[in-house]
Amino acid sequence: MAEYTQKDLPVHIHTDDLVRFDDGTTVRYETSGEAKDIMLNDDFNAACQLFPGNDFIVTAGGKDFRVSTGYEENCLVEAL
Repeated sequence: MAEYTQKDLPVHIHTDDLVRFDDGTTVRYETSGEAKDIMLNDDFNAACQLFPGNDFIVTAGGKDFRVSTGYEENCLVEAL
């Protein structure tokens, strides 16, 4: 498991990787078929089920970040 910070963005994360934003908010994902279940913080319920070609906006510390995915086994996390 790799852990990234806001300073590492943009970054491609894989299952079990984690991005920790400056305010402590974390983002990770689990694979659910072609979709990715995007998890925030320690919650085990998906904040979003992300399908290839779509994105999800996370607001943390007053800033917006985009989580996007394609058919690859990773998600891109980037600052907006």
